[in-house]
Amino acid sequence: MATTEEISTNQQMIGRQDVNDIRAILEVTNTDVDELTHAVTDHADAIFTWDYEKGARPALDKLYEKAKKAQWNGQTDLPWATEVDQEQVVIANQMQFNDGNGAMPEFDVSGTPFERWTEKEWIQVGIESQNWTLSQFMHGEQGALICTAKIVETVPWVDAKYYASTQVMDEARHVEVFARYLDEKLSGHYPINAHLKLLLDDIVADGRWDMTYLGMQIMVEGLALAAFGFMHQMTTEPLLKQLLRYVMADEARHVAFGVLSLKEYYEQLSAPEIRERQEFAFEAAVRMRDRFLQQEVWDRMGVPVKDAVELVMRTPMQQMFQMMLFSKIVPNCKKLGLLDTGDAWLRERFQELGVIQFEDWQDTGEEYESLAIGAEEAGNN
Repeated sequence: MATTEEISTNQQMIGRQDVNDIRAILEVTNTDVDELTHAVTDHADAIFTWDYEKGARPALDKLYEKAKKAQWNGQTDLPWATEVDQEQVVIANQMQFNDGNGAMPEFDVSGTPFERWTEKEWIQVGIESQNWTLSQFMHGEQGALICTAKIVETVPWVDAKYYASTQVMDEARHVEVFARYLDEKLSGHYPINAHLKLLLDDIVADGRWDMTYLGMQIMVEGLALAAFGFMHQMTTEPLLKQLLRYVMADEARHVAFGVLSLKEYYEQLSAPEIRERQEFAFEAAVRMRDRFLQQEVWDRMGVPVKDAVELVMRTPMQQMFQMMLFSKIVPNCKKLGLLDTGDAWLRERFQELGVIQFEDWQDTGEEYESLAIGAEEAGNN
């Protein structure tokens, strides 16, 4: 049971006392779904450095050299001529998820809004879910594009500026390929989810360069790497599978960039400064978890959103997916010293979220090597 102090902290950080309060989560909505641009005030200083010594931070220099060799062209290196029948892809994926039972769900729908659904509705919700998921990935990649451009401006080390500039190109490419896949292969876009939008706004608005790193490189990119890996494993569609494999190779370097940079910097911070970053990491973790409830899909399908979310959240597949999203974040936070510094505040909060079991999984400081794509593999994935 949460203490009075934890309840107060939750209210201040995420606007509700109980992190699992579905009703409060669903009350956070995107009120500007028709806007084409969105402005966030950036309070950061642009920092020039006159120290141009390349390689002063060897790990970052190594990462930079890897990134230069790993650039790919989203227009020419992916098999865009691949035919994608979205309905058949959904059926094939659902057959895999439900042990050969086709589009029917893996849970008892008696007495629920889904009770009268036929296979047609289950296929449609699969289509909408795919449109929604890829749309959120696309929006998140634009957030990463903006945040990494900000890191180029604000980080004081030239080796970090060099590497971050390669990530700006990576993120532009990711936005491009997700947008093209949505436009040409799927059947519709969704606006940015409100929880993701709030998190990106917070990351961009904070003027401290290390908070941009923590919010984007560790939290958002860490979750994206896990989510892309899950989708890459589960999808039966070859173009998407190859697209995700390319993106995962980039994302692993991006998370490693955050781990390598912040590990050095956090060793210099005071206990109160670390606590502030622990709280920021927890807030980011909750907002990212909340974004995957897909309330916009259920609303579009015309079912009571709260009932649908509560039911789907009880399914083994959704529970596993929700937990696996943190398989990169928790070990990286541990490597940065955020789990146990001070009174182990973040460890307790990750226990509350039910994700602490990932703490001893491989961190991403060196994992990017195993996810790199060679020339031969690029032609086969």
